Amino acid sequence: MKSLFKYLLSKTNSACAFSLILLGWLSSTFVSGALAGLPIQHWNLKSGAQVYVITTPNLPMLDLQVDFDAGSRRDPKEKAGLSSAVAMMISKGVTASANRPAMDENQLGEAWADLGATFMATSSQDRLSFRLRTLTEPTILGSAIELAAQQMTHPSFDSKIFMRERDKSIAGLKESLTQPGAVAGRVFANTLYPEHPYGVLLTQEAMQITQISDVQGFYNEYVKPCSARISMVGNISKEKATQIAETLMAQFNAGPSCASLPQLPPVKPLVKPSEQRIAFESAQAHVLIGAPAIDRADPDYFPLTVGNYVLGGGGFVSRLTEQVREKRGLSYSVYSYFAPAKQAGPFTIGLQTRPDQTLQAVTLSREILTEFVNNGPSAAELKAAKDNLIGGFPLRLDSNKKLLDNLANIAWNDLPLNYLDTWVDAVQRVSTEDIKKAFQKHVHPDALATVIVGGKF
Repeated sequence: MKSLFKYLLSKTNSACAFSLILLGWLSSTFVSGALAGLPIQHWNLKSGAQVYVITTPNLPMLDLQVDFDAGSRRDPKEKAGLSSAVAMMISKGVTASANRPAMDENQLGEAWADLGATFMATSSQDRLSFRLRTLTEPTILGSAIELAAQQMTHPSFDSKIFMRERDKSIAGLKESLTQPGAVAGRVFANTLYPEHPYGVLLTQEAMQITQISDVQGFYNEYVKPCSARISMVGNISKEKATQIAETLMAQFNAGPSCASLPQLPPVKPLVKPSEQRIAFESAQAHVLIGAPAIDRADPDYFPLTVGNYVLGGGGFVSRLTEQVREKRGLSYSVYSYFAPAKQAGPFTIGLQTRPDQTLQAVTLSREILTEFVNNGPSAAELKAAKDNLIGGFPLRLDSNKKLLDNLANIAWNDLPLNYLDTWVDAVQRVSTEDIKKAFQKHVHPDALATVIVGGKF
């Protein structure tokens, strides 16, 4: 972290000032003022990459995320796990680029430590994401952006390192299968999405036949500027943001266009109920109930969000917790949520309970859901839900990191640029009738999948 300390010492006159600035670096950057009033700037690069920026001048820092349409839904069924393998290998070394030498994984880690910056890659169902956090002091920022560009565009994909990490991943998968919650999640996903990539399961067999050439081939096919969404929050101008974005994209190979990306199948709704009971030696039975529901662009997002707070998303004030846990003691935990994605993500009710009272807890949960779908929340429940959601909204934006999460969500899902400005009004406008219509459209109690893992059947 030599560059970071040199910069901090040059800008401070006392140990107290140094501590304050260092604390600001190590913790999430607090964003003060009217957060929702911060304007979002958006433009496209010639490469097709889209740029979204929120300028926050409070501290000399930049939080940046680059998302590509290269999530696990792009994995081939026979070799699931390629997207996550790319994310894993990004930090394991780089080849030489136009301006920088090759580095192994240790040298790469030391380079980031010297800058006092952080860089990481993650994979989710829909996207492969790269995330950078750095100071905006010109020398540090320039070096951090160049290093991030090299890491994104010149990963070494070393075969020996991949074999080592693959063995670790296989061991981790084996360990996860000894946990009832993990088993339930896998079966549940495959049941909800039997013919869609969202339901493809990572298996030991698939991992064992995957080679580093497969990982590199996936990277070459899907990690391309034309699908990139670049989100930035920090003390930068539009001009500087453009320069940063162009530097990040400049060293990518042209490759095929995004128009050539294969079309993914639509998510098929469940048409009848199903129930799977899997015997498992565990103190608690793990239960998941649900079905595919909505994509993030669905106009029913806000009615479902507000309604779910009443049903099972509001913790101890939700109906499921009150009826299943508090009144009858049938569960250790119980909850519900929507997980909207690029395509229809799931609606889920989850609970943990003693194996001997599992069926009673499942029956009650279904009854509560059916009643809620038919009648919606009461006026008092609706008001309480709105008050809690609106009252907690500033906590979703109280750091640069959280602000970046929201900005990347806007960018990835093509949400309106005034989304944060209108969020409170959108929640406030939701009525009981809106919630009833939305739940009746998207949640069908007579066509839900139920997975129970735990106990003896």
